[in-house]
Amino acid sequence: MSQLEPEDLVAARARIAGRIIETPVMRSDALDDQLGCEILFKCEQLQVTGSFKFRGASHAVSLVDDSCQGVATHSSGNHGAALARAAHERGLTAHVVMPDNAVRFKVDAVRRNGGKVHFCAPTQQAREAGLRDWVEQGFEAIPPYDDDRIIAGQGSCAMELIEQVPDLDVVIAPVGGGGLLAGTALAAARAQRGIRVFGAEPTGADDTARSLASGHRVTEHRPRTIADGLRALVGERNLALMQRYGVEVITVEEDRILDAMGRIWSDLKQVVEPSGAVALAALIRAVEAQPADWAGRRVGVILSGGNLEIEPLIDTCRASASGQ
Repeated sequence: MSQLEPEDLVAARARIAGRIIETPVMRSDALDDQLGCEILFKCEQLQVTGSFKFRGASHAVSLVDDSCQGVATHSSGNHGAALARAAHERGLTAHVVMPDNAVRFKVDAVRRNGGKVHFCAPTQQAREAGLRDWVEQGFEAIPPYDDDRIIAGQGSCAMELIEQVPDLDVVIAPVGGGGLLAGTALAAARAQRGIRVFGAEPTGADDTARSLASGHRVTEHRPRTIADGLRALVGERNLALMQRYGVEVITVEEDRILDAMGRIWSDLKQVVEPSGAVALAALIRAVEAQPADWAGRRVGVILSGGNLEIEPLIDTCRASASGQ
């Protein structure tokens, strides 16, 4: 189980200072008016390698011993690219085990950032087995989320947001493996302002919601969602931190995720991947269900990444244009 406490985030943030970008916060008057609350978007799609994952990866790599021959992980994409970049900056090689159905753009991103890609079957068991193989060869494991070094690094995102936006009432973060959400819970607890923390999860990958509802971590997990970054099974220490700090999870359907991507594009003029839009989708669903609970609230929404494969969209536009 995790040994992290809220104050551990301070040291983690100091270690990665100068390596990461302090990402901006954006607002949309149109969305505020529609939902009846003030929404503050933390733009992690503008982070190095295009997602919040560079925070945790940079922190974990900063703690690797100088004698280490290299690092290894498993990833659907964003953590792999982030770890590859962080390792390369320190002169290390990163071996990344990826499911064979991973988004091609994300596979290429791992390679562009200096990582070595090794494909496996698209299951949690295959990913973890592939990582064990590299650990047995002497490479240090840096898992994508179930790791205190990763959680502490990811917590720097919410720490920044809380400093950038006074008097936040709520923070909503997407949840897959749970590194970002667990780190957000720690950051909110450290602030001691009564900030509520919600996770946002696709209904087709709702293992975190089911785990919190049942009181124990579910292991039967067959994700079906366009949000490829949220298909992982929630980590043990991540879930324990969510339970400790009373995190709740809002689940959202696929059409809501796509609608949220469109709203972010049209209202913020920002491109995010499906996983990055889930937090807004969850807020919209929550407001529709209980508008009075959200009226006038200041809500931080973490846009977790922007690594979207744009070629299919371009091809669709070309096909439409040629048909006119």
